[in-house]
Amino acid sequence: MQFRILGPVEIQDERTGLRILPTGAKQRALLGALVVKSGHVVSVHRLIDELWGEHPPANATNALQAHVARLRRLLPVPEPGSGEPHHEWIVTRSLGYVLRPGRSTTDAQRFNELAAQGRAVAADDPQHAVELLRSALALWRGPALEGSVRGDICAAEAAQLEENRLTALETLYDACLRAARHDEIIGELEELTTDHPMRERFYDLLMVALYRCGRQAEALSVYDRARKRLVHELGVEPGPALRGRMDAILRHDPGLAVPGVPDRMASVLPMPLPTRAPGPASGTGGPDATVLSLSGEIARLQHRIERLSLEHEELMRRFDRLVAQPAAGQ
Repeated sequence: MQFRILGPVEIQDERTGLRILPTGAKQRALLGALVVKSGHVVSVHRLIDELWGEHPPANATNALQAHVARLRRLLPVPEPGSGEPHHEWIVTRSLGYVLRPGRSTTDAQRFNELAAQGRAVAADDPQHAVELLRSALALWRGPALEGSVRGDICAAEAAQLEENRLTALETLYDACLRAARHDEIIGELEELTTDHPMRERFYDLLMVALYRCGRQAEALSVYDRARKRLVHELGVEPGPALRGRMDAILRHDPGLAVPGVPDRMASVLPMPLPTRAPGPASGTGGPDATVLSLSGEIARLQHRIERLSLEHEELMRRFDRLVAQPAAGQ
């Protein structure tokens, strides 16, 4: 038996392949809450809040009992003559109800196990980490506890599971970069920066992937997009990690290259840029600080324009050589 909550709540009988889907939002919320608190008693009052919130029916306790009874009938029992002992899944206690998992598991447990294994080997064996993390993320069928988030129990668990999923994605793409698979992940990271525009780590990973593919201008445009979104939505500048990544790209920092592989951008533009001097925090320090900050931004833009101009000239020289070759042959 597996209780599945990484998507719509359902029960999977792994012996027969049978999927059991609770009908109705309250049945799904009840099962979801009991699975989340598996092995622990959930009080009647908390379950009533989970199913009805601030508007419970007059006979809420009886209504809850009816839902529990229907849910019990959904859960599988051993086939007659199978020899398997009977297992009571939902047990009534003096204060409420408890789901006894027995030997059953949840897909969330399996996801967390695989994600932890992937994190543990990411530094030493990134290829294996990619496999483990892809397997973990493949367990997701949709938003966690989809269709069951009616109260605090399921809402808190869904939020935590979603955070775990995003962290696993960050670890996955970091492992892909370590394994020199940067060209495979650009499209996926583009989607993630659109779906999660406030999560700076996805912009950071995308910038590195683009840079390693020789697309420095696009990598810098990602920073500009991130900055505009953060300033517009939250009124804050990008954090030090993302600002540092932009500076590293402008300087062609050797640390950005895949170990053992020549830096494609540095081979075109070997001249290093000066690092950006740290400035005062945005919005503090008065007019002088504002002028200093703007001066720094202007200097960085000028450096960027110079870089792009050099890139353009180099590309035009390559193009001219390619065009001249057939003519010389004739």
